[in-house]
Amino acid sequence: MESLLAHINSPQDLKKLGKEQLPFLAQELRDFIIKIVAAKEGHLGASLGVVELTIALHYVFNTPEDKLIWDVGHQAYGHKILTGRKEIFDTNRQLGGISGFPKRSESEFDDFGTGHSSTAISAILGMAMASQLQNKLEKQHIAVVGDASIASGMAFEGLNHLGVTDTNVLIVLNDNAIGIDPSIGAFKKYLTNVKKGTAKDENLFECLNLNYSGPIDGHDLDLLVTQLERLKSIKGPRLLHIITTKGKGLKKAEENQVVYHAPGKFDASTGERLKNTQQDQPPKYQDVFGHTLVELAEQNENIVGITPAMPTGSSMKFMMEAIPERAFDVGIAEQHAVTLAAGMATEGLVPFCNIYSTFLQRAYDQIIHDVALQNIPVIFCLDRAGLVGQDGPTHHGVFDMAYLRCIPNMTIFAPLNEKELRNIMFTVQRSLSGPIAIRYPRGRGVTMDSKTPFEAIPIGKAQCLRSGSKLAVLSIGHIGNSVIQILEDLDSDGIVGHYNMRFVKPLDSELLLSIFEQYDSVITVEDGCQTGGFGSAVLEFASANGIQKSITIFGVPDRFIEHGTMMETHELAGIDINSLREKIKSAL
Repeated sequence: MESLLAHINSPQDLKKLGKEQLPFLAQELRDFIIKIVAAKEGHLGASLGVVELTIALHYVFNTPEDKLIWDVGHQAYGHKILTGRKEIFDTNRQLGGISGFPKRSESEFDDFGTGHSSTAISAILGMAMASQLQNKLEKQHIAVVGDASIASGMAFEGLNHLGVTDTNVLIVLNDNAIGIDPSIGAFKKYLTNVKKGTAKDENLFECLNLNYSGPIDGHDLDLLVTQLERLKSIKGPRLLHIITTKGKGLKKAEENQVVYHAPGKFDASTGERLKNTQQDQPPKYQDVFGHTLVELAEQNENIVGITPAMPTGSSMKFMMEAIPERAFDVGIAEQHAVTLAAGMATEGLVPFCNIYSTFLQRAYDQIIHDVALQNIPVIFCLDRAGLVGQDGPTHHGVFDMAYLRCIPNMTIFAPLNEKELRNIMFTVQRSLSGPIAIRYPRGRGVTMDSKTPFEAIPIGKAQCLRSGSKLAVLSIGHIGNSVIQILEDLDSDGIVGHYNMRFVKPLDSELLLSIFEQYDSVITVEDGCQTGGFGSAVLEFASANGIQKSITIFGVPDRFIEHGTMMETHELAGIDINSLREKIKSAL
C-alpha cells in the first residue's frame, strides 16, 4: 500500500483523505514517531497516545485559522509532523533543529509556546476573547489538556473564568491517568468514577457551565471525527472527555508508561531500551538526594518529603517506597507544595520540598509570602538547576539564584559535589532557623563513592580549594569542578586561587574581604544567569565595602538559551570548560 504520510505536508493535504483512510494514516504516523524517537531520543509515550486525536483535530478544524494549543507540549510530535515539519522532524531537540515543544517562532501552527503544564486553558480563553472583540465569531479555539494538568490550580482558574463566558472554546480532556508519573488526588478518583459510570449525578464540568461530552474512546478515529464535527457546530464553552492510553501502539511503552515517557534510545521494532555501555559512572545528583533523604528520614522521624508530580524525576520515589506515610506527591501544584511544606514546618516537621528549579518559578509568591516572610524553615531542594540540555529554554533552571537571592531570610546553597549535597541535607535537618534552597544540576556528579559519613557544613562559610597570588576564581556549585580541572592543567606557579563559595546567600564576608585584599582581580563562575545572580552578589559586596578591584562575572548571558545537548547548551551560553579556560588565561 502506498504511504499516506508521504503525501501529507499540511492539514490541507490531510483533509483530502477519506475518513476510512485515517486509521491507516494513524498507524504510519505512530510508526514514524517511534522510528525517529528510537534513534534520536525525546518524549515518546505522550505523543503516541494522541495520534488519533491529532489527526482528527487537524482533519475537522481549519488550523491555523482555528487556534489549537497543546498543554505542556510533550504530546505535540504528531502535530509537528502533520504541519510541515515531517522532513526535519529528525532534528527534534537537536542543536539548530526544531524544539521538542510547541514554539510560536517555529510554525504558524504552534499557536502558543508551551513546556510547563496547565497554561493552555487560560491562553486559549484569551485568544477566544480576542476573537469576540474582533468580531471573528466563527473562529474555533481548542486546547488539549491532560488529566494531570487539568487538576493544577492554574487550569482550574481558567475553567472558572471560561464557564462564565460565551466564548467559542473547546477543551479536549485527554484522560490517560498519567502525567509523567501516575496522576494522583481526588480529581483523579472523580475521573475514574466518571469512566466507571459511578460518579455522582452532577457532572463537575457541567456545574462549571461547560457543555460536557464523553467519555469516549480517544483511539476511535471515526468516533472522534464525528464528535468533533458535532461539537464544532455548538457555540460556547465545551469539554470533550476522551480516554487514551499513553504509549499506545508500542507494547513496552504501554506496559511501562513512566520509563517510556522519555525512554532514551531504544529498538524501534521491539521497544527494548538500548543498554548504556558506560560502566562505573558517578551517581546522579537526584539519586544522591533520594537515597540521602531516606537515610536521614530513618534517623529523624520529623522529616517529610514533598514533590509536585515528579517522584521519579526527583528520586522522591525512594522515600515513597521506603516510608510512604511521610512522602507526598501533591500533583502538578507547585504553589500548594510550597505552602503545604510551610504548614508542616510550623508544626515541627522537617519538610524537604523537592521541585525542579524551572518549576519553582511558579510558586514565587508562596516562597515570599508563606515561607520567607514568616521565616519558616522549609528545605527547598532544587533539582535541574542550571542548563538542562534538550528540553531547552522552558526547562533551563538558570534563574533561581537571582530570583531567590533578593528574598529576605532565604539561604541559598549549591554543592560542589555529591558529598556536599549529602552534608548540607544532614546539616539543615538537624537545625534550621529559616528557609534554605539547595540547588543542584541535572545529571551525574563527580564522586564514585559519595556515601561517606555525614559532616556538618557551617552555614555561610566558603572553602579555599587552592591558594594563589594574582587571580581568584570564586565558583558556586557543580561548575566548580570545571575550574578544578582547568587549574590542574593550567596553573603550575600558584598564581590562581580557587574558592568553593558554597553559599550564594549569605556570602562568606570574612573570606571575601581577605580575598580582595590578597588578589589583584576576581572571576566569579556560575551556571546561572549573570544578571542578578552569584556574581552580582559579589559585585554588590565589593561596592558596599569600597572595593575597586577588577571583578569579571562568568555565567549565563541575558538571553534565553536554546535546546541542544548539555555540552552544546553550555557552549551556547559561553560557560563551557574551553570558554572558562580562555577567560582564566586572559586574566593572567
